[in-house]
Amino acid sequence: VQLQASGGGLVQAGGSLRLSCAASGSTTDINAIGWYRQAPGKERELVAGINSDGVTKYGDSVKGRFSISRDNAKNTVYLQMNNLAPEDTAVYYCALRWGSTVHKTSQRYNFWGQGTLVTVSS
Repeated sequence: VQLQASGGGLVQAGGSLRLSCAASGSTTDINAIGWYRQAPGKERELVAGINSDGVTKYGDSVKGRFSISRDNAKNTVYLQMNNLAPEDTAVYYCALRWGSTVHKTSQRYNFWGQGTLVTVSS
């Protein structure tokens, strides 16, 4: 399985970005894809996740601002990030696990993308 994350960049506070995660290879029909982020000196945290049935989970800090969706035909998951704040600055990674549960724990994910940097200026 290969995951290609894209869409990061520099944005001003209050702005928006949309990240994409394209999966290829033996993804299977039942999987969950999560977006994680890691800022310097901080632990990796779940931002949002979604499974093949569209069940979602969000981190507390992004609820109401971020939205995750997926296009199963394209094996692609999107993370729409609105009202961005400087504390959202981090490297964002997408990860995939086989199975339908959207886990919060990063160790439950089998495959990881390379990460895309999001920088929010104040």
